[in-house]
Amino acid sequence: VPGIENLPCELQRNFQLMRELDQRTEDKKAEIDSLAAEYIESVKNMLPEERVNHLRKIQTAYSKCKEYSDDKVQLAMQTYEMVDKHIRRLDADLARFEADLKDKLEVSDFESPASRSLKKGRSQKDKRGSRSRGRRISEEDTPKKKKLKAGSEFADNILSVHPSDVLDMPVDPNEPTYCLCHQVSYGEMIGCDNPDCPIEWFHFACVDLTTKPKGKWFCPRCIQERKKKK
Repeated sequence: VPGIENLPCELQRNFQLMRELDQRTEDKKAEIDSLAAEYIESVKNMLPEERVNHLRKIQTAYSKCKEYSDDKVQLAMQTYEMVDKHIRRLDADLARFEADLKDKLEVSDFESPASRSLKKGRSQKDKRGSRSRGRRISEEDTPKKKKLKAGSEFADNILSVHPSDVLDMPVDPNEPTYCLCHQVSYGEMIGCDNPDCPIEWFHFACVDLTTKPKGKWFCPRCIQERKKKK
């Protein structure tokens, strides 16, 4: 990915600046403490004008301290956005790589005689979707269409991620959640065929599935609603 090789140097520079801002803030806090102690000790012997000037020094030191803190917060936000930009770019490249890999594996399966005989009875369109999740998933990668491409077991093994590995990863709070477990998208997922389903997408493990069922599939909630209507 272009530019990612410079990321370590940029992070090191930003962290160094944060440390410098921290040190400046600590120095100013020590100066404020000293001015405050001096004011308390000498306030009774000070003239009104001297009191005002001394309080102005304390106020100026406080303003400078706040300025350093605001700069540090701004720098931290810029650093986060810089890293997040590279992550989103890597996610997009990873998604393209996985799609290309699946296409190649499906083509190789289609060209083999054994796979051709297996695929004669398959429908070209399906309303299920299989999903694999890396470190993060961008908003463009979230399930939108109920479509499942039938690939080989080898492709599924390469592109799938174990749920426990995904749940241990730090997750972007803005990433949408799915399923009965209210977790982010990962591994194999299946879409409910009820167009009004409020959840729509479910992890295989959460609905006791190991393979894609034949025909239409409805989630447990929609099944209960259909029974109530009957």
